[in-house]
Amino acid sequence: MKRRQHQHLLESLVQSAAKQQGDFTKTAELATELLCQNLTVSLVSVWTFTADQQTQTLVAQFGSMMLQDIHRPKLLQACPRYVHELKTLRHIDAGNTLTDPRLSELAECYFIPRHINSSLDIAIRINGRLEGVLCIERAQFTPHWHDSEIHLACQMADQLALTLATKHSYDKEESLSLFRCATEQSRQISMLINLHTEKVEYVNQAHSEITGMPREQIIGANIRELAFFKQHAQLAEQTLAQIFRGEIAKGEAQFSRADGSRYWLTYLLSQFITDRGNHYALVSSEENTDEHNYKLELERLAWRCGLTGLHNRTHFNRVLERTNKGLLLLVDLVGFKRFNDTYGHENGDSLLIEIARRLKHFSEINKATEIARVGSDEFAVLLTDDNAVYDLDYFSTRLYQHLAMPILIGREQVEPKPALAVVDIASVASLFAPLTCADIAVQYAKKKKGTAIQVFNSTLLSAFKEDAQIERDLHSAIRGRQFELYYQPLRDLEQNTYIGAEALIRWHHPKRGVLFPASFIDIAEQSGMINSIGSWVLEAACRQLNLWQHHNADMTMHVNVSARQFFSGNLFEQVWQLLTRYRLKPKTLILEITETELMGDIRHATFLCQELAELGVGLAIDDFGTGYSSMRYLKQFPISKLKIDRSFISDLTVSRESREIVSAIIAMASALNISLTAEGVETLEQEAFLAKSFCHQAQGYLYSPALREPEFAQFILSAKSPSVLTH
Repeated sequence: MKRRQHQHLLESLVQSAAKQQGDFTKTAELATELLCQNLTVSLVSVWTFTADQQTQTLVAQFGSMMLQDIHRPKLLQACPRYVHELKTLRHIDAGNTLTDPRLSELAECYFIPRHINSSLDIAIRINGRLEGVLCIERAQFTPHWHDSEIHLACQMADQLALTLATKHSYDKEESLSLFRCATEQSRQISMLINLHTEKVEYVNQAHSEITGMPREQIIGANIRELAFFKQHAQLAEQTLAQIFRGEIAKGEAQFSRADGSRYWLTYLLSQFITDRGNHYALVSSEENTDEHNYKLELERLAWRCGLTGLHNRTHFNRVLERTNKGLLLLVDLVGFKRFNDTYGHENGDSLLIEIARRLKHFSEINKATEIARVGSDEFAVLLTDDNAVYDLDYFSTRLYQHLAMPILIGREQVEPKPALAVVDIASVASLFAPLTCADIAVQYAKKKKGTAIQVFNSTLLSAFKEDAQIERDLHSAIRGRQFELYYQPLRDLEQNTYIGAEALIRWHHPKRGVLFPASFIDIAEQSGMINSIGSWVLEAACRQLNLWQHHNADMTMHVNVSARQFFSGNLFEQVWQLLTRYRLKPKTLILEITETELMGDIRHATFLCQELAELGVGLAIDDFGTGYSSMRYLKQFPISKLKIDRSFISDLTVSRESREIVSAIIAMASALNISLTAEGVETLEQEAFLAKSFCHQAQGYLYSPALREPEFAQFILSAKSPSVLTH
């Protein structure tokens, strides 16, 4: 069966009403029917075990060989080997039930009397505990069960496990008690309405506290006696109609209390059906009077930032459209998102308010025309004083130093990291929007070390135009397959053999020749094309690794992954599909990401790294030593390798500091049991130091530059490596 058909079957089960309601029996019946109708099998059955794991129950079955008098024996008691196989390997795929040793305990008492010659049994597990088994049986012998059949059955078993877990949850009275207690303590209104009788059957205490009406007057009342129907009759009827159609209704409305005071509520209504088939509406509501009034205030102050009191981007753009001379200053706070995540939004707001105050002070002294907050952490100042003469270097440096002064937030002293762009409006007004030029300049300023100030000039404009051309060419390159992978060997310093390669992309530009990643990767990252390029690189590298492994080459493949690709949300699925398609050996595919990028979203990165590690994918931190990862995070991530940045290796033999740093990294990696690779090794002296310090691997021009695949294969052969690459 095609993969899409399998996916459709799984979706039919997942989206079924029985699955959504946690009805395990009906879900099992549907699963057995779907599997039996779409796979060439004789019988599909689902069994569950009791809590004490002493007896089993037939939950559902479907097929031409329905169980009547002959039942499977008490598996947990009479078939320990069979159960052990299910617990450890999860499924048993037997092409011949009579000869398969895993099924020897069942052969005579079950398979032979029922003339079953092939079976596929999949464990139904919850949190690792064996709760039941999904059995698929054929009367005819099967040479082997197809991978797609096994995969589909395992996914069906997973969904059955989820449904069973849901059922267990529903069966626990303690969970219901806790839920009710939490609902009573909630400040949100919770109400249950019987859609058949249209009466309120439950409302929590929050309703009385917000509306002033005792809940005794509400419980048992018809819904049309509620304030919603009395004060907003038309809206209430429309909402009720939505609920009867099975839709979710939400909105906001104002109400009046008995004492005349008014308040606003946001509400959300959704329909659900109980196990007995009763239709109910769940009403969740929350008072948002303060938020509503605040929203109105923000709308009244449409031209201003509510936090800083400065004008907003919309207002600033309107002023800028009428300006054709003067200076535009754009300030960006480098690392503000990280500061916000680390110290909290309240402290982040305090930082923004203080930067705004400093800009106001600076603007008053220099008679600025406008000052605005034009982004979350971006501020703009417009200077158009005809009588002022500005020394750009002095002026911009003075502003930069003023903004970079330490700020006391709470009990901590924080040093802001501003990036400053300066644009002479008259020089660009006829060509580009000044704020666009400032955005370009500030990106260059953020990349500078030290004082991050950038004046927009013709050189910057030319570089911008060139980058824009490269961006356009990249679109053609992706469509025209202009990329190729080169491979740089990795040498094991202890065994003195080559044990792998790092895949490095090259762009065969039709006019500029072969381009290295440094000339286009940043642009691909900024434009969003890095995901397409990264996906191609990953698949091409896996395809090549598959060929090497097919020819019995014991090699690993390192592939660089960008931050945007790493955090894209579909990397796990892509890697899983490639591992499945190319059947790569575990730990032979190693993904590399820089430590700075890895720290961009620690929670997501930790979860994704753990998922990838469970797939058997190695993870390496690239350019280690140049970022800001900590021992705590290194222990948290399932990292298999660190790659020492080439900047520490290049002056290894002449710089005591570099030697100490490299030695410290090696000692740390040894303590954490993490493999090490030194990048950029170019001399025998560097290699000798690394080998003596017990660094595991190295790569660099001392051994070879990155090579095309045929040359790489020849290089490995000529080096007399134990690996054998043939074509």
